[in-house]
Amino acid sequence: MTIAAVRHLRRASQALFFAAFFWLILKTTFEADFRATGGGEIRLPYPVSIGLELDPLVGLANLLANGTVYSGLLLGLVVLLPTIFFGRFFCGWVCPLGSLNHWLSEVRSERAANRGARKIEANRYRGYQRIKYYLLLVFLGAALAGVLQIGLLDPIALLARSLGTVVLPALHVAAEGVRDAVAAVGFAPLTNAAQRVYDTLGPLVLPFRPQFFHALLTIGALFVAILWLNRLFTRFWCRGICPLGALLGLFSRLAVFGLEKNAASCDHCNKCLLHCQGADNPDVGSAWRQEECVLCLNCQAACPHGSLRFRFFPRLEGTRDNPAPVRTPHLTRRKVLGSLAGGLALFPLFRAGDAFSANPNPLLIRPPGAPPEDDFLARCIRCGQCMRVCPNNALHPTLLESGFEGLWTPVLIPRIGYCEPSCTLCGQVCPTGAIEELTLSEKVGDRATPGVHIGTAFVDRGRCLPWAMAIPCIVCEEWCPVSPKAIYLREEIAYDRNGDAVNVKRPFVDPAICNGCGACEFACPVADQAAIRVSSVGESRSRENRILLDRRPARREPSGPRAN
Repeated sequence: MTIAAVRHLRRASQALFFAAFFWLILKTTFEADFRATGGGEIRLPYPVSIGLELDPLVGLANLLANGTVYSGLLLGLVVLLPTIFFGRFFCGWVCPLGSLNHWLSEVRSERAANRGARKIEANRYRGYQRIKYYLLLVFLGAALAGVLQIGLLDPIALLARSLGTVVLPALHVAAEGVRDAVAAVGFAPLTNAAQRVYDTLGPLVLPFRPQFFHALLTIGALFVAILWLNRLFTRFWCRGICPLGALLGLFSRLAVFGLEKNAASCDHCNKCLLHCQGADNPDVGSAWRQEECVLCLNCQAACPHGSLRFRFFPRLEGTRDNPAPVRTPHLTRRKVLGSLAGGLALFPLFRAGDAFSANPNPLLIRPPGAPPEDDFLARCIRCGQCMRVCPNNALHPTLLESGFEGLWTPVLIPRIGYCEPSCTLCGQVCPTGAIEELTLSEKVGDRATPGVHIGTAFVDRGRCLPWAMAIPCIVCEEWCPVSPKAIYLREEIAYDRNGDAVNVKRPFVDPAICNGCGACEFACPVADQAAIRVSSVGESRSRENRILLDRRPARREPSGPRAN
């Protein structure tokens, strides 16, 4: 196979993996054609989280943060093992964010801003490329302290979060806008044609279910900033920031596949630098940096004299005019130790309140199946999969509701949507075990075993229509999906301001039955703040967060006979 054919294969691989990743994000949703199993449980038909489970950085960070390896993350070895032989092939052949950065770089930076000599200089190795290694050490140091923040900048989690919570909802809004604009013209055949196109293509290429997410501005701003930097520097993210690329770069020092240079035939035309994607110094006369090479093979294809060649077990001896390859990043001991120490020092700064334990907001309602808050924050990578798949658009990324440590982690907002009792999809798509995969019977419970509670509803009698205004209303009781209903009514006589008697049914909540799903708060007709609201108190994941918590010290039994 010629080098040109291999390059075409690489481009096809990039397009294929990006399309597959985008398609899996599209399918991370509740669709009307899902079929329930014999037990009545709705299951996703596709392994939508496999892209995240293949991420070795996620697996390593989770291992350091909570001391366990989630079974799915063992798939990360599928990426690490070939890296030991070939180097950073994942960055140049597979990574969807790397491919997106490269395509955008070609559109602007490489075609317009960096022609000729400017492009050659831009593609030489620069000191800023060491930043990603220090960032990696900071995140790993924080993970050692139990603070999992790798999901903020991990490329796979970042792209999944950005596509799922920002890009796809924006595409849906744009498609609806075009359809409505055509309908506004008033020409019936054109309107009907637009509607048919929308109904046909929508389920295939668009998130057919409209969704809106809190914090989308901050998530979108980071994503746009990463893409915009490609206008200034070719593949800036991959070269200077990406922590996964840094991890793979460290493993690539063991690679037996590398670049061999022939100084005798080189005329220093620098065409290799003109097309280099990794800024790894492929030119003769410079030390090739193996940890930066993404195996684009452009240098070998562009060399007119065959002076560059990728092969197994290349000659590594160096000369004065052609230094030996560099297999490890140039990192100073002081900065390495400082980065690790900085990550460890961030532990108390990330906490919401108490410096040594998570202190969640009482209105912070986590998805069903979430472990205690400390463990949850040590597992969640902010990928947004659970938010995307939620059928009622109930899960949203937080901002600072749980401190900086909990940034962009999922929280249920009942005023926007409620937790569907028959849904266990969030646990199915979680790649790290931050949300346990529950069966339907485990979530709902039965007479012998209680189900999962994510909180408890409380009636605000100062805003409730039957309680405060003598206005009949039974919406919350009608919407309660629990059987038997957690909200029950008592018919009582109330008096309006004129002293006239009014028969109303006033709602009460049974905290032993209420699971905190939020359906009552979602349906409450009272404007702005609902008259019935859900708090995290009573959640199954916490032994301390109870409605009636006995804080009295335990009574000590006498050790001997009681004195008279």
